[in-house]
This record gives sequence, structure tokens and C-alpha cells, in this order.
Amino acid sequence: MGNILECHNVTKRYGEKTALDYLSLSVESGRITGLLGPNGSGKTTLIKIISGILCANEGEVLAGGNKIGIESKKIVSYLPERPYFSPGMKVSETIKFFSDFYEDFSEDAAVDMLNTLNISPDAKIRTLSKGNREKVQLILVMSRKARLYLLDEPMGGVDPAARDFILKTILANYNEEAGVIISTHLISDVEKVLDDVIFLKNGKMVLHKSVDVLRSEKGKSIDALFREVFAC
Repeated sequence: MGNILECHNVTKRYGEKTALDYLSLSVESGRITGLLGPNGSGKTTLIKIISGILCANEGEVLAGGNKIGIESKKIVSYLPERPYFSPGMKVSETIKFFSDFYEDFSEDAAVDMLNTLNISPDAKIRTLSKGNREKVQLILVMSRKARLYLLDEPMGGVDPAARDFILKTILANYNEEAGVIISTHLISDVEKVLDDVIFLKNGKMVLHKSVDVLRSEKGKSIDALFREVFAC
């Protein structure tokens, strides 16, 4: 299907600290890629650059063939690590916000998923449990017909049942011609849905392969391989 994302020699510095070090990689359409690495490896920085929140110091990023900007943002759906809606907003107001802002947003899809979870559109964000706040934000992101989904720690801090829902939601709602990047440290939970993995360390890519190929070559799970590669 071709590459939905291409990064060429992407470098990001924060003062004297280099978060991304001439990083080059590509992500295919129709595949779910795990972006894996220890804290400080550059995962969130890379996702923020792809989403347009941060600018690289050097290099080029293309999403759907577009340089990062207005056109790329139309096709990229981004789930940040931390919730960003005002606690005083109603769930229905967040849906209206996404509907007004994104042409590819499906209100019907969002409402259907809320009904499945028995989350009332009239509920205020602050009245929801942490898990349900995470679910609402994921529902909004996955209700877009985007071409690239960026999910930064989508399961951080939620219980195992909520993690199962999150994975099912990702699989059931993403466009099969789109690419999905999941950044997470909960590798054993997401491994079953991944097609490819990228290992980052100190802002550099140390591995990028198909999950099936890695399991065949190494004879171990991706979680076990991660622990081996990044052993202290």
C-alpha cells in the first residue's frame, strides 16, 4: 500500500540534549506499528513532531506525502499522553468540538461507542473515572477517518479490562488503508495487535521489523526481546 509516514534524518534538540538523532524510518499503510523504547528514548518527541505540535531542528517528515502542516494535520489523528479537555466540559461538547474541527469525524460512530460503554453524553469530564476519560478521548480520536493514527500511551494508568476495550476499539475503528502508531511501555498488552515494531534508544532507531519475522528469528515474544535489548 505504500508508506503513510516517512522520516528522513529527523533531529530534535532541547538545549544541549538531543532527543532525536538523525532518525530515519517509514511506516506502511494498513499496518499497526509499535513505537517502543524506555523513558527518554524520544517516542513522544517523535509523535509530537509528526502531529505538528513540535518542529524538528533538522530533517524532513512526510505524512501521506505532505510536509507537516495544514494538509498533514487533516489526515493525522493524534491521541496525546495526557487528557486535554476541560474537566467542566460535557462529553457531548467534546463530540461537538471534534465534529466542528474535523471534516472526517463521525458523530454517529462516537455516540455508538459511548452507548456501548454506557457513558452518558451529558456527563461532565470531571465526573468520569480515569479509565472512562481515557476511553472518551480514544473514542474521539478513533471516530475520525484519518490516514495516520498516533496513539501516545493509550493504555497508561487504566485497568486490564479497559486495556482490552482500547485494543478492540483500535482494531474495530481504524481505516484499514491507514497506518497506526502506538507508543507504549505496556508491550505485553499490545503485542497481539502489532504488525511491526520500532525500537528507539537515545533518539536512534535500533530495530524496525515485522513482529512475525522477529518471533520467528528470535524464538521469543516482543516483550521478552524488548527486555533483552533494553536490559539495564
